[in-house]
Amino acid sequence: MEWILYISVGLVAIFFCVLVIYIISTLKTLSKTLHNVSETLTSVDQQMKGITKETQELLVKTNALADDIQEKSAKLSSVVEAASEVGTTIRSFNKKLENVSNSISKQVEHNQEKVAQVVQITNIILELKEKWQELKRKKQREKQNMLD
Repeated sequence: MEWILYISVGLVAIFFCVLVIYIISTLKTLSKTLHNVSETLTSVDQQMKGITKETQELLVKTNALADDIQEKSAKLSSVVEAASEVGTTIRSFNKKLENVSNSISKQVEHNQEKVAQVVQITNIILELKEKWQELKRKKQREKQNMLD
């Protein structure tokens, strides 16, 4: 029976050695994993510093852009106001022009007979002028015919 005790102690020793080897390999793997995690955290830390710097630069640019937009918005406001005033002026001018046109139309209607007489007189004057010029041309031709 003693031999069972020796075999049991031997088996326990072998299992203990296997257990120690397994624990050692697990600890080595854990050590590698922790080392990789440490490198990853270092890399992440460096990347975070870069991101923070870029974020700050972006924030500065965004603030400058917001200031520029605000300045241009103020300038645009004055342009819109001026355009509104121009529109008001044009509407006023159109209204006055319409009033003048209406007044002229009323005067023409009121003086239509006089306007017709003026047109007739003008036509008569133009006809007389044409006849006068025609007579002059005839006289000049007669003179030229006599000289030739």
